[in-house]
Amino acid sequence: MYILSADDIRKGLATDIYFIRSREILEKKGLCNTLVRYEIHTYGLPRGYKWAVYTGLEEVLYMLKGTNVTLYSLPEGTLFRDLYPLAIVEGKICDIIELETAILGILRFYTSVSTKAARIKKAAGDKQVIFFGLRVQHPAIAPALDRAAYIGGCDGVSGAFNEKTIGVKPKGTMPHALIIVFRDPVAAWKAFDEVMPPDVPRIALVDTFYDERVESLMAAQTLSDKLWGVRLDTPRSRRGDIKLIAEEVKWTLKLYGYENVKIVISGGVDEEQIANLRDVADVFGVGTSIAFPPSIDISMDIVEIFDERENRWIPITKRGKLPGSKQLYRCIPIVEDYIDTPNKSILCKDGREAVPMLDKVLDRGMITIDIPKVDEIRKYVLDQLKYVEL
Repeated sequence: MYILSADDIRKGLATDIYFIRSREILEKKGLCNTLVRYEIHTYGLPRGYKWAVYTGLEEVLYMLKGTNVTLYSLPEGTLFRDLYPLAIVEGKICDIIELETAILGILRFYTSVSTKAARIKKAAGDKQVIFFGLRVQHPAIAPALDRAAYIGGCDGVSGAFNEKTIGVKPKGTMPHALIIVFRDPVAAWKAFDEVMPPDVPRIALVDTFYDERVESLMAAQTLSDKLWGVRLDTPRSRRGDIKLIAEEVKWTLKLYGYENVKIVISGGVDEEQIANLRDVADVFGVGTSIAFPPSIDISMDIVEIFDERENRWIPITKRGKLPGSKQLYRCIPIVEDYIDTPNKSILCKDGREAVPMLDKVLDRGMITIDIPKVDEIRKYVLDQLKYVEL
């Protein structure tokens, strides 16, 4: 398996060769103890995106714990726009330089997945979104993938390990393989009902052998009041207009007295399709669009360097970047935010004082905050989504 362990990552082995070479040069030239401040920020969002969701902080804290590095950061789950400062990494250059690759990899991965999940959830409104996308990515990152999707707003994730990793009970339905092996959907549904404990929802997959309307009614008549929902995973070669198929299934179930059976739609759905389908569906199963989202372009650049002769921090950066440390002051998420230098007093339009969002979360390797639980971060994201539009 071509994977690195958590210990390997913490040791800085997940890095680019030019950082290792740079450290060697700095050591030989006596510059390793130079104090620097890196700013983690984004200078652009994917086309059509108005905001993103900052996630991955917990893993960055784990990676930096026990080092001599200090970290200031937005809370995990904070919504942001382009040009926003996300974090400040402070310390000796040789304590940081080999970790840049891993820090950015964690934050870009998590933020990209969580942002797409939040967009999907925003489009779904009060309808449930279940993430089914583990098969889309390398299995080594499955726990991180489910965590990122859940934080972003998904109502459930399917990984069997999630109770152990994030304390969330996994959700799922049934695969086509189960029905195919039985060669009969009715026999498969009955077997599922006989074997699974009562707390597992009876959601019948209804597109394996026959027309969706036919199989949905067969499932309802087979499981009766036990049937929680039917899942439409119709392949593209048979799909046509999935909304019309869902309406037909819904109408037929209602006609026969099964109006309480919920409609679950999966298979290649994204924000636009969900917005179109949410009046006929109760639950969306989403995989690829969340697991392989557009990338949020997060960068990490030196913005200040400590001058020992002058005994002060000097703003400095490469061309195209804004020098000096920055702070995000928040009044209303995304709607009214201000970016300025740290330690300012900024008033909101309504007279309140804006809240500085970047706080010290790691002090020379010591974590200075209580790490929030995944449900708390998810709630924080959903609360902010109320203020934004897609």
